[in-house]
Amino acid sequence: MHIFTAVKFNFSTLLVGMFLAVVVGYLIGYFLRKLISQYQLKEAEARKIKIIEEAEQEVQNRFKAAVVEGKEKALVEKEKIEKEVQVKWQELRDQERRVHQKEDELRLSKGSLVDLEKELAVRIKEAEKTKQSSLDEKSRYEALAQEEMKKLESISSFTAEQAIEEIKAKVVNVARLDAAKEVKKIEEDAQNNAEEEARKIITMAVQRLASDSVAESTISVVALSDDSIKGRIIGREGRNIRALEQATGVDLIIDDTPGAVILSGFDPIRREVARLTLEQLILDGRIHPGKIEEVVAKCRKEVASQTRKAGEQAVMELEIDNINTEMVHMLGRLKYRTSYTQNVLEHVKEVARVCGFMAAELGLDVQLAKRAGLLHDIGKSIDRQTDGTHTQLGIDVAKRFNEHKYVVNAIGAHHEDIEPESLYAVLVIAGDTISASRPGARREMLETYVKRMTKLEEIGDSFKGVEKTYAIQAGREVRIVVVPDIATDEESNMLAKSVARRIEKEVTYPGEVKITVIRETRFTEVAH
Repeated sequence: MHIFTAVKFNFSTLLVGMFLAVVVGYLIGYFLRKLISQYQLKEAEARKIKIIEEAEQEVQNRFKAAVVEGKEKALVEKEKIEKEVQVKWQELRDQERRVHQKEDELRLSKGSLVDLEKELAVRIKEAEKTKQSSLDEKSRYEALAQEEMKKLESISSFTAEQAIEEIKAKVVNVARLDAAKEVKKIEEDAQNNAEEEARKIITMAVQRLASDSVAESTISVVALSDDSIKGRIIGREGRNIRALEQATGVDLIIDDTPGAVILSGFDPIRREVARLTLEQLILDGRIHPGKIEEVVAKCRKEVASQTRKAGEQAVMELEIDNINTEMVHMLGRLKYRTSYTQNVLEHVKEVARVCGFMAAELGLDVQLAKRAGLLHDIGKSIDRQTDGTHTQLGIDVAKRFNEHKYVVNAIGAHHEDIEPESLYAVLVIAGDTISASRPGARREMLETYVKRMTKLEEIGDSFKGVEKTYAIQAGREVRIVVVPDIATDEESNMLAKSVARRIEKEVTYPGEVKITVIRETRFTEVAH
């Protein structure tokens, strides 16, 4: 009984203990869950705060990027607007200049009409005087003939036929004498007025010529908005700048000059391609070798399109027809070529206009004169790619495209390399001189010109056996006179080559320099 009671007591105690354990476990679990929930809430709150901060930071970053992008776009738009304004202003100035030019032409035309009326009145009076003098001369000759007939009739030894022949001979001699005097007077007047008329024609052509000159340069400058872009242009270990120079054939000079990169090269077409490429790369922002090659190819096509349009525009302005499309493209290339600071395309257009003006005054074919003037420097579009002078290259191009023989001759004769065969060649020579020598057309320093000429003569005089050296044709040709007793024919040949090599190394000059060595041997004997 005691045992049963003890077992029952222990079982009850166990049940109570288990119940207490369950209650205690539930309470512990409840508190643990509550602690865990609180921890999770705190962690969620921290994450929420972090997310909000990151979102605010992202908004700020995007806002700053949007502000920067807006400023860049505003600058681009500002530059576009400024360029458009400059173009509009230039158009207005051109229109104003054309209006003034038209007014001047109208005034000149009005003055010319008045002068012509006066001259016509004077000539009518002179014609009337001439008519009256002719009638007087006729009356005098008739009286003289009658007098001679009376004298002859009184002389029985003359027959009627003989008398007529004698009178004819005397009248013819008198008429010839008067005609000779009149011809001499006309010749003297023509000689006295020829130079004045030539000056008048050339002056009128120059007055009707109006265009701007373009300065020569072997460098182009690309402006930078920020000097930090220079590092991106150079690239890692210089790979970008090497890719640019290799793709364009132009040297990039990146120095301490603030806000600028200098492009250096003698070929103006390559320099223009490099300039456009660099501007587009800077605007795009992605600068790497692959992108550089892509942009260079695109810019080459753009420059080719611009040269073609420039050639077409020049032909349209001058109203010249039937020029081969390849020649038009070659003319457009002259837009990027300069000679002594003068833009060659503007120069040939000026020469064409001047030749047209003078041809109209002289009663020649205006279209043919303008064509010869426009094409006279066509060789300069390829002389950097091919051996030979620009005149000879121009002759070859004109012959290849079946140009008129007068045009071909004018191209070769405009620097007097060959003899002019027509008046059109003479007009081109005059027009080329007018365009090159007008004020503001070419800005080569006189000091630089004199130094080059002096240097050419000094190089020639420095060789043994040279008597005298002459630099002629503005330095395009050097003539060397040697002492025949000192220099043989073979030595003279070697002298010409040696002088040419030294000039290539020591002198800066446009185009080519022709070296001519003259060796003359004279044999003298005295007869006693």
